[in-house]
Order: sequence, then structure tokens, then C-alpha cells
Amino acid sequence: MKKWLVFLALTLSTLGVRAQILDPVSWNTSAEKVSDGVYRLDARADMLPSWHIYALTLPAEGPIPTEFVFSQQGYSLQGKMQEPTPLKSYDENFRMDILWHDGQPVFSQQIEITGEPLAQIQAEVTYMACNDQQCLPPETRMLTFRLPGGEQFSPAQKAPAAQQVPMTPLTPAKKSSDGSQTSDQASAAASAAETVIGGQDGPTEIRVADSLGEDSGTQVEETGALNTAQEANGRPEGTSSGLLGTFLFAFVAGLLALVTPCVFPMIPMTVSFFMKRYSDRKKGIRDAMLYGLSIIAIYLILGVGVSALFGADALNAMSTDPWFNIFFFVLLVVFAASFFGAFELTLPSSWVNKMDRKSDRAGLVGIFFMAFTLALVSFSCTGPFVGTILVEAAVKGNFWGPVVGMAGFAIALALPFTLFALFPGWLSGLPKSGGWLNSVKVVLGFIELAFALKFLSNADMVLDWHLLEREVFIALWVVIFAMMGFYLLGKIRLPHDSPLESISVTRLFLALITLSFALYLVPGIWGAPVKIISAFAPPTTYSEAASAGGSKETLEILQIEPMSVRREPIGLPYRETGPQGIPVFTDLEQATTFAKAMNRPILLDFTGKACVNCRKMEADVWSDARVKNLLSNEFVVVELYVDFREKLPESEQYTTPEGKSIRTVGQKWTDYQIRRFGSNSQPYYVITDPDDRVIAPTRAYDTDVEAYLAWLNEALETFRAQK
Repeated sequence: MKKWLVFLALTLSTLGVRAQILDPVSWNTSAEKVSDGVYRLDARADMLPSWHIYALTLPAEGPIPTEFVFSQQGYSLQGKMQEPTPLKSYDENFRMDILWHDGQPVFSQQIEITGEPLAQIQAEVTYMACNDQQCLPPETRMLTFRLPGGEQFSPAQKAPAAQQVPMTPLTPAKKSSDGSQTSDQASAAASAAETVIGGQDGPTEIRVADSLGEDSGTQVEETGALNTAQEANGRPEGTSSGLLGTFLFAFVAGLLALVTPCVFPMIPMTVSFFMKRYSDRKKGIRDAMLYGLSIIAIYLILGVGVSALFGADALNAMSTDPWFNIFFFVLLVVFAASFFGAFELTLPSSWVNKMDRKSDRAGLVGIFFMAFTLALVSFSCTGPFVGTILVEAAVKGNFWGPVVGMAGFAIALALPFTLFALFPGWLSGLPKSGGWLNSVKVVLGFIELAFALKFLSNADMVLDWHLLEREVFIALWVVIFAMMGFYLLGKIRLPHDSPLESISVTRLFLALITLSFALYLVPGIWGAPVKIISAFAPPTTYSEAASAGGSKETLEILQIEPMSVRREPIGLPYRETGPQGIPVFTDLEQATTFAKAMNRPILLDFTGKACVNCRKMEADVWSDARVKNLLSNEFVVVELYVDFREKLPESEQYTTPEGKSIRTVGQKWTDYQIRRFGSNSQPYYVITDPDDRVIAPTRAYDTDVEAYLAWLNEALETFRAQK
């Protein structure tokens, strides 16, 4: 009796899940006449706060981009679909910069009528909506553009359309002084969410209550069998934090450039020149400060020039183009070779001589050209830094990236000239020039070489070459940093190095840190997470282990047998190797057959290839040894991809009661998730027994490993209690 009460309670608990159908994006259209027969069609996406959709252009390995399809006859497209400048953030799971929109972006397409006059034009838009907690399956809407004078901004319909009511234009949420949403914004969001969505029993209304609290989530009131709740606050990192990262990266690079052989000796010489030039110390300080400002101005001009030359659109294209990433890889290898002493990067001597002659002038002009001369003379040392910064800023795809990067580098480079002019007594504390300056260059060469592999890895994954899989990448880093450690110990010498009879305490500690880092990376070759380099190394799914069932040594540690030797009953469906080396199915029927034979519960993982938070769960939760062991040995995991676009066999294609055509594998699992569990968000986890009975509360995005582990164990106890 107790078992049935537990089962009944779990079954009833799933009924409330039907309040989780989310529809955070509405589309509205308008058309404007540009000239005779030429119109501009505008499609506006109105999104609830914290939700976003992706830009029109993304790399093939990234999330699903927004796409517009115009297939009607009687007109031609003039140019490409235009979109507002998207926001940008680096995604560690996809290991690339992701472009996205929030608020109310307007997409525009210009057309020219080529046949008879048209009253309206239709198009389909496919998009994927996400917030910081979950992603929804790709959605397709039919857009209708009524040519003037039809109604402006007419609401879009789902394709094929379920019953809908017009959505009130949505204003992006703003904060009041106490951090909460203002009442008019809350009411606008509530109005925007009053839409009718086709459900299992026909259209069901969703109403968001008046109270929209970002910290606790949107409170809801039920008007029928269905309600909805906004997820937790937050959104992907915006461009401001990206520019700050660029500035800090460049500033550190500028500090490192100061201790190179081309720059370091110039500091005391230049400061002494300004201080001895005038009997009045104040004038010397003034000129030294002007010298520092001139350095900043010169590098800022370079940054502005790069941004103006390429522009934000070109920088975006460069950041995602595999061939540009290969070019950047080659460029950084050349810089590394220069630091190693293979050759020197120098500018034409005529440039240097010309700037040097102009620096003899008095006043501000002469000081500026002195700074310019320093920039040219030191190019063999600063050039690799400048090139690396511009490459790193360019791949972020932001117009201001190169400008901010050059500003950070120049400020760090100019800082000592000003400080030592203000406090000349500090000059006596500077270490003397010597062979250690060349050692700094060589160490930086090793770092450049390791950094270059990041760009080659990006291109390798996009082109799907599998030349630089995770194991190879980490092995190369182990070798690079091990050699760097041995170099610091004096075991390796390069052409320009001075003889080293003994090493300093500083070199010893740097060698210890470097060799320890190399040893830390070694287990990563056999599948260890090595999370400290997760932003650089390819993901675990892009590895030899992922395609061959996982490394035997790693799986033995986790008490998981490799796929090739796993002892399973002959004749059962074959399990694939999934995330973290966990065996998975992608077909529910096969998973059920296997679960019945092995007498195990089934974990349904509703996921998506472009689902960012699904990858976070796999990287942060499934990577835990205890979770991995349970999923591999006690559960049967089936991954159901809601964005898989492979066509279903014609015999399996169908039309829902609401009239929606189910033609792809992804649409099938999306429809199954909605009808069976009343949810359309991912990641979404359900545990059933082999007879398809839910035995645990469903679970969504939550990176609390202990809570996830407790959930799995409780489900196992319930399953065993049913026996």
C-alpha cells in the first residue's frame, strides 16, 4: 500500500508541471514603402525580460541562429536581411563568441515587387529562445507583412497557426532604484504574456500575475490548467564586461612588454633625459608626462585605425571564420619564433631615422616624435604583443575592442615613464639590464605558442578536421609548459641566451609553478576535466575518447567499463558514448528495451545540440565521479534532442490536434515533452521505470551536484521499493 501511495504522490506532483509551457517571444510585423514597387519589411521580436534569441549569423558548431525564409512569388529580395548590432559574449561550452538579441530587436528586409501588386507578403522565421536557466526548442512562426496601407505591426502566427491573441508591445525591463521592476513595466510584461498556446486539450490561456519579482521569479496565477513562470534572473555576459576583459588582458601585456630588452633599458635613459633637460624639475616632469600621453595617443590611433578599417561587421566575421582563426594561429607562431630568437621583427630603418630627426624639435611636436621613435625602435619586442592584442580584440567582434586593447597596452607602457619622472629616486631600485631580459622574451614565446593553439583549435572544430582533439591539445600544452619549466631551470638554451651558472630564486619558483602546471594537465590527456583550461581546450565531446568509448584507465577509476568491453547481454541495443563518457541511447524504444532487460530505471534527458545550459549541466554535474557512476551503472540514459533536424520517416510523421506538422526528430521529442510532461524547456530530466511510470519529481537546470546526486539516489530507492 505504501508503494502505491508514493507512486500516486509522484504522479500527482507531475500534474502541476503542465504550468511550464513557455512562450517568451512574440513577433510583430510592419511594411514601409521606400519607392515605387520597393518596400522595407520589418519584423520585431518582443521578448520577456531575461530572454534572448540568437543573431542571424553564427558558426556551424554554435547555437541555432535566427533565420527568415521568403518563398512567395512575385517579388525579389534586395540585399540581405538586416539586424541591429547584436550583443556578444563568450560561451565556454561552445568555446566561441555568441551573438544574441534581447528586448525588442527589429529585423528588416527590403524587397521589390516584380509582378502584379501584392496586398501582403508572408515569410517564416525560425528562432531559438534562451535565458540563463534554459533553452526552448527551435520555433517556427509564420509572419504576414501587410503592404501599405495595411495594419502596422500585426501580430505573427505560429506556423501552422494555433489560436493567438495580439500581444501588447513589450518594453525592455528597467530597474527602479531598489532593483525591482516598475509597475508599468510589470503590467506591460504581463500583458505581453497573455497569449493562447495550443496544449494537449486545445488552447489554454496563460496569464502572468501583476507581481514580477526578478529575484524570486515571476509569480503566476492559474486561469485554467496552465500557467507560466519566468525563470531566475540573469543573462549572458554583455559587451561591457568583454571590453573590460580586453583592457585587462592588454594592460598585463603592456606590463610584460616593459621587461623586454627593447623597452626596459629605455626607461632610465628617457626619464634621465627629461629630468636633466631643464634646470626646472617641473618642466622635466611635464615633458615626461607628455611623453607618456604621446605613447598612449600613438597606440590609440592604431586601435582606432584597425576598428575603422574593418568595422564591427568585419570583426564579427573574422571572429567566427575558421580561415581567419588559422591565419591568427600562424601569426602567433611567427611572433613566438621571434621571441625565441629565430629572427627579429623590425620596421624599415628609414622610418626610424625620419622619426628620430623630427624628435629633435623643441616643444610638444618633438616629444610626440620621441614617443613615436620609441614605438618604432621597440617594435621587435612590442610587435608580438600588439599583434596578439589586436587579434584577441578582433575575435571578440566588437568595434571598440581594438581601441580598448591598445588603450590598456599603452597605459601600461607609458606608466613607468611618468611615475619615475615624479619619483626619480625609484630609478635606483630598478634591476640592471642583462641576460634575464632575453629570458623574459623566451618565456613569453612559450606562452604565445600555447595561446596560438587556441585559434587552431577553433578552426579545427568548425571545419571538423579532428586534427587537434582534446587529448592532442592538452598533450601539446604539457610539452610546451614542461619545456618552459626546463628552460627556466637552465636545462634548455636558445641562441641569444647568456651562459647560466646558477639560477635565481625567482626563476626557481617560476620553474616550480610552470612544471606543476604541466603535471596538473597530464591527467587531462586521459579524460580528467582540468577545468582551469576549460576556456582554451576543446570540450570533452571533441576527443578520441568520445568517439571510442572513453579511456579505459579513466573509466576503471570511475568503475565504468569501456564500451568495447562492457559486458551486456548479447542482442540488446547498442549504447553510444555520450557526455563525460556516459553510455547513452538516442532512441526511447531502444532505451526501454535495454532497461527492461537490465532492470534499471530510465533517465530521460530532454536536451538540444545548441542548448548552452545542457552543456553546463554535463560539464559541471555529470562530470562528478559519483553522478557519472550512477548514470553509467544504475540508470539507462536516453538523450532526446529537441533541435535535431533529421527528417522522420514518412510513416512516423504526423499532425498534432492543433494542426502543427511534426516532420523532424526534434519536433517529435518536443511534442512528446510538451504532451507528456507539460514542459518545453531544456535541460529537462525525467526518471521513469521501464513500464513508463514516473518515479521521481522532474528536474531542470540546477548545477548543485549534491542535490542532483540526492535526486538520483531517491529515484533509485523508489525504483527498488517497487520490486
